[in-house]
Amino acid sequence: MSVAKQSALQTGASLEKFQQAAAGSEKELVAQWLDKLNAALQSNSTASVASLFAEDGHWRDILAFTWTITPCEGADAIAALIIAGQKSAHACAFAIAEGRMAPRRVKRAGIDVIEAILQFETGAGRGFGVLRLIAAEPGKAFQLMTGLHELKGFEETIGKRRPTGEAFSRNFGGANWKEQRIESQRYADREPVVLIVGGGQAGLSLAATLGRVGVDALVVDRHERVGDCWRKRYHSLALHNSTEVNHLPYMPFPISWPKYLPKDMVADWFEAYAWAMEINFWTSTEFISGTYDKSSGTWNAVVRNADGTERTLHPRHLVFANGLVGFPNIPELPGLRDFQGSAVHTTEFTNGARWRGKKAIVIGTGSSGHDVAQDLHANGCDATIVQRGACTVLSIDPSAKLVYGLYDGIVLADGDLLATTNTKPVIKTNLQALTARMMEFDRKMIDGLVSRGFKWEAGEENAGHQWKVRTRYGGYYLDAGCAQLIIDGEVGLMQFDQIERFVATGALMKDGSVKPADLIVLATGFAMPEVMVGQYLGDEVARKVGPVWGFGADGEMNNMWKRTVQEGLWFIGGSFTNCRNYSRYVAVQIKAIEEGLLSKALSTQ
Repeated sequence: MSVAKQSALQTGASLEKFQQAAAGSEKELVAQWLDKLNAALQSNSTASVASLFAEDGHWRDILAFTWTITPCEGADAIAALIIAGQKSAHACAFAIAEGRMAPRRVKRAGIDVIEAILQFETGAGRGFGVLRLIAAEPGKAFQLMTGLHELKGFEETIGKRRPTGEAFSRNFGGANWKEQRIESQRYADREPVVLIVGGGQAGLSLAATLGRVGVDALVVDRHERVGDCWRKRYHSLALHNSTEVNHLPYMPFPISWPKYLPKDMVADWFEAYAWAMEINFWTSTEFISGTYDKSSGTWNAVVRNADGTERTLHPRHLVFANGLVGFPNIPELPGLRDFQGSAVHTTEFTNGARWRGKKAIVIGTGSSGHDVAQDLHANGCDATIVQRGACTVLSIDPSAKLVYGLYDGIVLADGDLLATTNTKPVIKTNLQALTARMMEFDRKMIDGLVSRGFKWEAGEENAGHQWKVRTRYGGYYLDAGCAQLIIDGEVGLMQFDQIERFVATGALMKDGSVKPADLIVLATGFAMPEVMVGQYLGDEVARKVGPVWGFGADGEMNNMWKRTVQEGLWFIGGSFTNCRNYSRYVAVQIKAIEEGLLSKALSTQ
């Protein structure tokens, strides 16, 4: 117990009053730091800004100063970049955010900090951010995040700014709401400003957010119904993280819904969401190709309907929101073409009911591989999983839920700000600590898997499965029960290097035996998104844009959620949390371009 706390208790003050006093002190320290930042910005003093940061401090700007997503490390570098951006940003009025999480003492990346949510203004808009002061030296910031939340004059039409409805309410003799919605979705007399390819959580989140700031967006999806991107996946699929962090913008899931949502609940919710958010959505419509017309600033985007008819749309912005797991990766496995049973990728697998009493080999130990093997086993199929490389396996609860500990005890909007604060070095430090805790929780399971011959790993520099999410979007499994089945021998386990080749009846092993199979499921993942770009937009554009997802040279995700070197081309994807958070920032950028506040071309920013 600290001396101050002992003194307070000895003088009869309650613990509650002491905590209130401590909170007041934290608020004062944050307010003092923000006042100094305001003064430094007003005087354009690089030295004054630098003095506010620890030598190894971090800043992540999301549009506010740089109009892109920009990480920076080191007091001098941060100060130089802030002052350079201030020439056009005109940022001011930094203050503790009203009505948000109160400043508090927490530990981040192993450092005791005072954490606060802040608000500010720029010439173009208003923003929120996060400040983390070093608790032992509160005049220095360990981290600062500045995010542009909205544009002045173009705020979201929600709450008190909601539409009046006068365009269709009691519109006697004219078109009612339903008729206007049908006509709007036809695009008979106009072109969409934004064409969004893919109607999952990414496409829906962005379309809803664009709609709230007055940008006309059309979603196209090859499936027959909204939500089929989840509805058509394998029978037993459910989300592996909690409902509390998976809400879409503006419209949270019902509070009575289960903690881990099954795919069909998600799918049906997507359908309801598209209706409620008045999203223009063309189902059974496949994006075929696109070319950019520099002279007009529009895309020639060809889409094909279910009846084979095609239409060329001319949006100013083309957004790929069709997932980070695009085309199935089907490797050339020796002898697989000789196999006379059924061989399918996980995208084609529905459930194991028809394989009761049969034998199956599942190649791959990621999430889909484990889930498919477990589903086959549950349906009375003799399933064996084949491991091609080391895999990170952790429990859903308690381990995986630790990742979302930032959201504990605070509202979703505040948690979202905290979740977008960290730069790459801080992310790795946090994940290394989290992974160490996860391994403690799951030691029995891990040891059991290893004893069965499973190749388990903690990931790059022990940063665990979340680092794999950011670098390759695979190579891990959050256990829904299959791990124990492997440990108990209920689901078989083989290493791929034990297989010589595949033959008509199964897998010929290097010891000369044959592992019989009626079914081979390829849980071999997906091609990287840049392969999709090449197919749809051509190899020249794919080479120009480069990798999509994975850390870039600057420590941010390659080409995600920001302008790319290909004018008018955007990418959005990732988890529900990613999509909810970054759909706002993509919408702000597109709206700023449309209103002449931001150059469409990245090179002229």
